[in-house]
Formats: sequence, C-alpha cells, structure tokens
Amino acid sequence: MSNVTFSRYDAADYLKTDEQIAAYLDVALEDGDPAVITRALGAVARARNMSQLARDTGMSREGLYKALSGDGNPSFATVMKVAQALGVRFQAVAG
Repeated sequence: MSNVTFSRYDAADYLKTDEQIAAYLDVALEDGDPAVITRALGAVARARNMSQLARDTGMSREGLYKALSGDGNPSFATVMKVAQALGVRFQAVAG
C-alpha cells in the first residue's frame, strides 16, 4: 500500500464568483445553525481577502478570524458589518 496524503478541505478555495458565494451562504442560512453561518462567512472572508476585510470593517484580522471561526460567537452587529463589507445582503423570505 502506498501512503496517501490528503490536504484539508477549505471552502474558501472554491468560492470564486459572487454567484458561488451567494449560493454557499444561502445553504448555510437554510441550515439555521449559527455556527454554520459564522463558518460560512469566515470562508467567504478568506476567499475575498481577510486583510482587506479587516480594513473595511475596522476590526483586526485576528479578531475576524476568531469571530468567524466555528468556535466564534460574533455579535449580530459584527455579522452585519462583515456582510456589508463583503457586499452580501441577507433577505427575509416568507416560508
């Protein structure tokens, strides 16, 4: 048997277009789990450029990484600030 090495999957590597980002966030929002939504925003932030996002939000890169990790618990204000800086808009739809 040969040794097989796998690299860690990161959704940020596959989020290239606005349409892909929107679809990814839609699925995370449908899940409804705040940790899933936070992780999804983190993946989008990494795909778009975390350093630029930090400048746009006025937050530190480290603070953003922490807040947008699976263990983070960002305030709603932080989530909205990040979404706005990423050019993402959340929309309510009657279900």
